[in-house]
Amino acid sequence: MGTQRTYDLVLFGATGFTGALTAEYLARNAPADCRWALAGRNLAKLEEIRTRLAALEPACAELPLLIADSTDADSLHRVAAAARVVVTTVGPYLRHGEALVAACADEGTDYLDLTGEPEFVDRMYLAYHQRAIATGARLVHSCGFDSVPHDLGVLFTVGQLPDDVPVSVQGFVRAGGTFSGGTLASALTAFSRPLAMARAARARRAAEPAPTGRRVRIVAGLPRRSGVARAWTLPLPTIDPQVVVRSAAALPGYGPDFRYAHSAAVKHLPVALAAVVGFVLLAAVAPVPPLRRALSSLRPPGQGPDARQREKSWFTVRFVGEGGGRRVVTEVSGGDPGYTETAKMLAEAALSLAFDELPMTAGQVTPAVALGRALIDRLTAAGLRFAVLQQPPTAAPGAPGAPGKGR
Repeated sequence: MGTQRTYDLVLFGATGFTGALTAEYLARNAPADCRWALAGRNLAKLEEIRTRLAALEPACAELPLLIADSTDADSLHRVAAAARVVVTTVGPYLRHGEALVAACADEGTDYLDLTGEPEFVDRMYLAYHQRAIATGARLVHSCGFDSVPHDLGVLFTVGQLPDDVPVSVQGFVRAGGTFSGGTLASALTAFSRPLAMARAARARRAAEPAPTGRRVRIVAGLPRRSGVARAWTLPLPTIDPQVVVRSAAALPGYGPDFRYAHSAAVKHLPVALAAVVGFVLLAAVAPVPPLRRALSSLRPPGQGPDARQREKSWFTVRFVGEGGGRRVVTEVSGGDPGYTETAKMLAEAALSLAFDELPMTAGQVTPAVALGRALIDRLTAAGLRFAVLQQPPTAAPGAPGAPGKGR
């Protein structure tokens, strides 16, 4: 990708709930020489966001505003052609996302989003992966709570173990917080299309080459009481384990045979049972249009938890990694997962793509493959915690702080 672009990065969707939080984070944390702009379809709303940002950082009063609409391919191509990196928070991505992916793939522009929609990611791989390889674009999906803590947490965990032996990792997710209208809309969209999601997954498996001489797989965990998680654990049907095993397929350091199990950790059994019932009800209700609309109306897109609610929110993801006779326990943790920390993850991922020395990659790639240790370092400096809770008896070659296995 050429570097002679007007902007280092453009944020598309800055007038939405998560988009505005991402814009505020960039206003406070983007380097002074970062050339960035806001993009959206409503000039008046963009001007309102810019005024809010100028109150945080006076230099933002001159922030460029670009008019673009997810239904206007020409406008998206203009944005992509002007930027080195385009970041989008405009979901549900199945409904609003494809045209921007296409524009970035065509223009050789790096692309990041927040999607947790497996069907969208699979369809974008099938349609644009090869085109992005040809132009040098990096298409990096799931750069928020879906799936940065899990993908980078596994990368961090595997880095404590030998890289030439079979490795298994279990991830246990705990979180406290609430959701925005946009998150609800994306979840309802995904749950409303089980057959289409399965078809896209099958088509991708048929088209995507498997790693040569290595095996990677998701292991379905069973509901149980876990001593390591100190909670009841339930299989978590999110996009996160798919992202993790795609990273494992691309990175030989995950070993010749890699397995990953992904679970929610819930302290009290009645809450765990209620969560199971909630998932079943959501899966039953989402495919029925009137019921889906009724659920969507509970929190329309653009609405979300206020600052006080977000300050009380938190997350931890604990990992147990085993390989070569060694066992390590690690943890990634932070504050409000869905919004405050998601905005941080997305913004730091964009800044990393724009400014860090990264591995040469192109096409649809995961956060761990595209950004790896550089993003771990950025997020650690920004306040997220990547910690080793229990180390192997001897430091594995290449573990952080040990010589050898770089990531």
